[in-house]
Amino acid sequence: MMKYDCIIIGGGPAGLQAAVQLGRYMRSVLIVDAGSGRSSACRKYSNLLGFPEGVSGDTLRRRGLKHIEALGVTHVEEEVSRVHKSFTDFIVQTRKDRVYKGKSLLFATGIQDAYPYVPGLQECLGVSVYICPDCDGYEVKGKRTAVWGRGDPGADMVGTIYYWTRDIIYVNHGAFPLSAEKRRGLEDKEIPVYEAVVTDLIQHHGQVQSLRSSTGESWAVEKIFLAFGGSRPRTELAYSLGVIQDDKGHVLVEPRTKMTNIEGVWAAGDILMHSQLVSTAAADGAQAAVWIHKWLHRQSF
Repeated sequence: MMKYDCIIIGGGPAGLQAAVQLGRYMRSVLIVDAGSGRSSACRKYSNLLGFPEGVSGDTLRRRGLKHIEALGVTHVEEEVSRVHKSFTDFIVQTRKDRVYKGKSLLFATGIQDAYPYVPGLQECLGVSVYICPDCDGYEVKGKRTAVWGRGDPGADMVGTIYYWTRDIIYVNHGAFPLSAEKRRGLEDKEIPVYEAVVTDLIQHHGQVQSLRSSTGESWAVEKIFLAFGGSRPRTELAYSLGVIQDDKGHVLVEPRTKMTNIEGVWAAGDILMHSQLVSTAAADGAQAAVWIHKWLHRQSF
């Protein structure tokens, strides 16, 4: 069995950027990616340097794969089911029962978003439907926007995007409990609140036109922000190795090196506590790769 210098679990911006850096160090690298991360679903990123017209997550991933393959990095599209340490090596097993061995590990497994999957939604993600206000708040500037969410997290999102637009409605999915304090805040800002179950999203080529409820109500909007709460970092594999996390499930790392509490194990991207920007995730991956190389270099002396 070949032993890789580093196995990267996760092939989004963090994992791919780490692979580029490690490939340029001429390290033997394997990326194992299930292909189901947030970047694979996003139709358009509009806040990345060099892409003023925007770029899809799929395009970034395809270009990233072409880049790393030219550097000799191996990529397999599989889901990892188990990781463990055997003496000095890390063993990665996939759901297809393939086994890989590495001297070091980088977890770049991203975040699992929580929202209902209704017809029309997937086509709009990143184009007219958004998750992260730091990434895409600018896109709703002066636009009629629905916050489609649940309870207090949705009310908090209203407060956040109120900076960019005042033309907001809040659709509280399933009439989820809303605290009196949050409800008063919405009333003070004169934000209409609709208690309904959204069943589909009417769109045309990714541009949302309206939300429709189970009772037949519909709301014409230009943009939507999702705010359901409950998104969780995908850290189950890291946890199984004994990697320390905070109370929200984010992996804790040494800020400079991105190494976890376990020697030889790093983490990067949205599984860390930071703004969920593609550029931040990629920077994490590059930074982790620098220190993975340094660590591997020290092991050879």
